Amino acid sequence: MGSSFVTVKDGSQIFYKDWGPKTAQPIVFHHGWPLSADDWDAQMMFFLAEGYRVIAHDRRGHGRSTQTDTGNEMDTYAADVDTLSTHLGLENAVHVGHSTGGGEVAHYVALYGTKNKVAKAVLIGAVPPIMLKTAANPGGLPIEVFDGFRAAQVANRAQFFLDVPSGPFYGFNRPGAQVSEGVIRNWWRQGMMGGTKAHYDCIKAFSETDFTEDLKTIAVPTFVMHGEDDQIVPIADSALLSIKLLKHGTLKTYPGYPHGMATTHAEVINKDLLAFIKA
Repeated sequence: MGSSFVTVKDGSQIFYKDWGPKTAQPIVFHHGWPLSADDWDAQMMFFLAEGYRVIAHDRRGHGRSTQTDTGNEMDTYAADVDTLSTHLGLENAVHVGHSTGGGEVAHYVALYGTKNKVAKAVLIGAVPPIMLKTAANPGGLPIEVFDGFRAAQVANRAQFFLDVPSGPFYGFNRPGAQVSEGVIRNWWRQGMMGGTKAHYDCIKAFSETDFTEDLKTIAVPTFVMHGEDDQIVPIADSALLSIKLLKHGTLKTYPGYPHGMATTHAEVINKDLLAFIKA
């Protein structure tokens, strides 16, 4: 096993990595916008060493997958994951999603997560229940925030994709932050690999999709992990609401940790993930 592609319903090709013994319990990692499977390097290596089968895919339009101009929304994202899961014959899998990937996990598990397919779910700095401010979600972010994302991407995607990781994503804009130029460049590299149309569409998908019913539907144990200093997905309107909707949810918050804490604090996050998976 290594890396390959699976062809989904509309002919798009989804890139994936599949490492470790096929007989081991699979852990499937779902990345955030606008990144790729490579964002999970620290987790893939850690859990591979722990004896698990580890899988990470590039969402359509991202990374090495087909740069689609259609299907860049949660229903299709979840269907693509189901095609991949079926292709690999995954059972008793743990699905771990960060940010947009957390929304993808919630939607996938709610729609396709039968007991033999999915054992547990993990939402890290995840976008559910819904990011956008609405009458039903007064604590959300106003549409102008996401319109600003779209405008910045269209105007100069390369610069925008430097500004995000250099500032709020990893908390590098905080006083005393230990800034990693390599982490910033790797974020930029991953983002620029994808298609700008898919990235543009995905902003609507991660900000306007309402995952409330998905969260209520999920029947498997779900671990909600969130940084208390998350500047991208503020904790008060995400994790603190999601945990109230989950049937079997466990919440752990991390004082001072940023949105990209799985990278900046991988040793802590990996240990907590392992404990949840083994429990």
